[in-house]
Amino acid sequence: MVKYGLDYTRCRWILPLLLGIGVIFGIIALAGRGWLESQTLPYVQQASLWENCRRPDQGGEWNCESLMGYAWGRAAAATYLVGFLLLVICFALAIIAFAIDTLRFNFIRGIGGLLFVAAVFSIMGLVIYPVKFSSEIEMTGINMFSWAYGFGWTTAIMEICLGFFFCCLPNYEDQILGNVKPTYFYSSP
Repeated sequence: MVKYGLDYTRCRWILPLLLGIGVIFGIIALAGRGWLESQTLPYVQQASLWENCRRPDQGGEWNCESLMGYAWGRAAAATYLVGFLLLVICFALAIIAFAIDTLRFNFIRGIGGLLFVAAVFSIMGLVIYPVKFSSEIEMTGINMFSWAYGFGWTTAIMEICLGFFFCCLPNYEDQILGNVKPTYFYSSP
């Protein structure tokens, strides 16, 4: 990306595209029912960020209770949701920043800083949830934190990595804008 500059059409939208993928992963984590699941048959427990569902036996009905009745449930949902909303704001700002013909590199560094703040909020929610869930809610059988919880961690890791990219990109401003003369290493025989 640095070699060809951000005007190179195939490279210009890589960072906003990665932010968009992070937003999709965040939506999957928020809507997914697989934050905690039973690992073996009979599947008797399934939880999301919002509720915990149990089933007394294999063919029975699922009984769900909201996790919003617990203070830690509200805290975990609120912190993860704030991190997700900051990620969506960064996605919108990145599209605006890369759509403008002349890049504002301080604006791009600000997006990186905001991504780090989003990562802090997301990680707080992702840590509060399993610690308090496993200590305050009785779990039956063998349970595991599952796919939707993994999507939440993937979103947080993407926020951190993209934050580094957005913060370091202004360091290569001259190379990106093509203001540096190429250096050729040639030795004559």
